[in-house]
Amino acid sequence: MPVTQAASTEANKSVAHQGGAPTANPSPGGASRRPRLGPLMALWPHLKRYRGRTCAALTALLAAALATLVVPVAVRRMIDLGFDANHAGFVNSYFGVMIGVVGVLAVASAARYFLVMTLGERIVADLRSQVFAHLLTLDGGFYDQAKSGELISRLTADTTQIKSAVGASASIALRNLVLFFGAAVMMVVTSPWLSAILLFAIPVIVAVLLGAGRGVRKRSRAAQDMLAQASAYAAEAIGAVRSLQANTAEPAADARFSGEVEHAFSAATQAIRARSLLTGVGIFLVFASVVGILWAGANAVLAGTMSAGTLGQFVLYAVLAASGLGQLGEVWGEISQAAGATERIAELLDEQPQVAEPAHPIALSEPPQGAVRFNDVGFAYPGRPDLPALRGVSFEVRPGERVAIVGPSGAGKSTLFQLLLRFYDPVSGSVEIDGVDIARASPRAVRARLALVPQDVAIFAASIRENIRLGRPDATDEEVEEAGRLARADEFVARLPEGWETSVGERGITLSGGQRQRLAIARAILRRAPILLLDEATSALDAESETLVQQALDRSMQGRTTLVIAHRLATVLSADRILVMDGGHVVEEGTHASLVAQGGLYARLAALQFGETNGG
Repeated sequence: MPVTQAASTEANKSVAHQGGAPTANPSPGGASRRPRLGPLMALWPHLKRYRGRTCAALTALLAAALATLVVPVAVRRMIDLGFDANHAGFVNSYFGVMIGVVGVLAVASAARYFLVMTLGERIVADLRSQVFAHLLTLDGGFYDQAKSGELISRLTADTTQIKSAVGASASIALRNLVLFFGAAVMMVVTSPWLSAILLFAIPVIVAVLLGAGRGVRKRSRAAQDMLAQASAYAAEAIGAVRSLQANTAEPAADARFSGEVEHAFSAATQAIRARSLLTGVGIFLVFASVVGILWAGANAVLAGTMSAGTLGQFVLYAVLAASGLGQLGEVWGEISQAAGATERIAELLDEQPQVAEPAHPIALSEPPQGAVRFNDVGFAYPGRPDLPALRGVSFEVRPGERVAIVGPSGAGKSTLFQLLLRFYDPVSGSVEIDGVDIARASPRAVRARLALVPQDVAIFAASIRENIRLGRPDATDEEVEEAGRLARADEFVARLPEGWETSVGERGITLSGGQRQRLAIARAILRRAPILLLDEATSALDAESETLVQQALDRSMQGRTTLVIAHRLATVLSADRILVMDGGHVVEEGTHASLVAQGGLYARLAALQFGETNGG
């Protein structure tokens, strides 16, 4: 069950959506929201999933608390009876009983710690998996605005905070609540009139804890947000470290990150100061009330209205109750921080993709044909709603046809691919594959019909074999290597020390641009999709490699519908048709020869490029 289904309605209302991105930059100090413990209820479904372990942990906790509550009774009996010569035998028996009680306390405490801590680890592991799986479902509109470092911070730092609360902090809080209420009941049984005195102190202590806890939660949320901003910038800078070094921008980057870290430190210091004040005030109030009770009880013993053992028993219960409240004040801040972290994670899980699975998706035709149609499509990116990227685009690509898409930068060429892959849905009009409006089909089913070779290739820190296998995860090793050979990747793989098993480093840092491009082409070949999308697929290759890869692509295009985006017109001369785009429109359409004869935009681009070539 998703976490957000268990979150309170009021907690859900607090989520601020900004164009599909998480609220990464709340107002300073968290003034725009009022943090609370309600978001922690979102963890209840996970606790129910492991109800056996949860019940065992609660049983161990209760056993430890009851063992602790037995000790003062034994102490009273020893004081009142054990020091009398007529009852000297009681001393040995009571000490024997206390050793047994201590043994129960030790075993129960160890069991409680093990069960609670492993339960916390299990819940956080499940929560991290749930958040990551949900992030994979979110669409382009979300990632256009979200920062990857901010998301990683929520996935790691915030879940670690929750682990601390679900594990140690929640266990301590529950134990001390049980001790407090159990000791309070026993105080009433031991001496009602002394207990009545505490009735005046307890409401004050609780009010202080609750009032100060709100301030702690607010400052803790602000500190978490500041740390997430620092993490976001660090991830961005490390990902572009070569560019920073090439531009000698290391000092500026260091200064900015140091500034972000200082802001996070200041926010964390304010949260720690609030927690320290809460802890100190709570402990003073609690133990000051115990001192007052001890004074009143001592006078009662001197007056002969109370036995020394009864006073000792009452004081021990008062100390247990006071200790329970005092430690509750200490962990209250950690639980408040966990509430803020849970709320931040709930915000992510509340995000719903604008490109969603239809309630009743229409199946694409079988077998696939590879026909593509754009019907009067208009589109603007969610972050730029007033700046249309496409305006009334209409064209059709027949099965097996090769269509090139050319035009100046910003004309809308890559946007066509974004819509075909259903990373976004059109604002108006429709996009069809094999006669089916893809907005009414499953996004996964749509993407299964497409193979993309992007200009900016994503390479993972894995082996060459695993990077190619991304195109079809169930492919055999032989199929992976065959795709690599068709993409001419085997030429450089043969020179690597571990061949196909060679690790390429993060983002493929050990490979050249052309080598990364060939791995992307191998993925597309392995995918065996009926529609092939090539976005400047050979732009990073040298002339010799481009010729070899183009031959491989020509073979892989057989029987496939192919759409090619290219700035270099020499790569599209063999296309069946060429679409010329400008300003979000298709302004020309035809073959290379017919478009040159028209003397329009394509003719000017061709004259410019081929003229420079001839002049060189």
